[in-house]
Amino acid sequence: MDGTLVDTEPYWIASEFELIELHGGTWSEQHALAVVGADLLDAGRYIREHSGIDLEPSEIVEELLDRVVTRVEQQVPWRSGAVDLLADLRRHDVRCALVTMSYLRFVAPILDVLDDGAFEIVVTGDSVNHGKPHPEPYQKAAALLGVDPSRTLAIEDSNTGARSAEAAGCTVVVVPNHVPVLGGDRRVFVDSLEGLSVADLPVPHGLVRES
Repeated sequence: MDGTLVDTEPYWIASEFELIELHGGTWSEQHALAVVGADLLDAGRYIREHSGIDLEPSEIVEELLDRVVTRVEQQVPWRSGAVDLLADLRRHDVRCALVTMSYLRFVAPILDVLDDGAFEIVVTGDSVNHGKPHPEPYQKAAALLGVDPSRTLAIEDSNTGARSAEAAGCTVVVVPNHVPVLGGDRRVFVDSLEGLSVADLPVPHGLVRES
């Protein structure tokens, strides 16, 4: 979701700087980019270790969520082409799952803006034991959809997310945003979701396109 469907990474980064300054720590753009796409508790641990603030990782996560939820409730920063692609997927009866490391209370106001049924399944960071880059989030989504991961396509914007999807067995469409993403055998790169339709998407490696 973050950085792929919605460009909320600037919200997270601004919230990190605010939180850390409030608690007397120091932060940098480099550190902020290091946690893009990460499990939130892992990000909280990283922030505690590198910023010098004396908060537990769970407290850091909750304070960040308070700030980011406030921002997204004021304006949802959709990535160009994302909503149109979702609509086209729905028109073609392509089943979709949202796999995000954000917690449900942050995801909810974004889902509220979308049409009902845009995502059949939602897997959030607070519903898994192991976050990205572990394969569990994508494995769980595929299991809930009742499909083999090799027959699915994941859309990601970060190395962390792409590693998670690849490890689960998905083919990955990479739409780089705030951080560079390395190449891979099952990674297909596109510059933007703008103008992208179902017909433009690559075939998952576990499927053969019907003639």
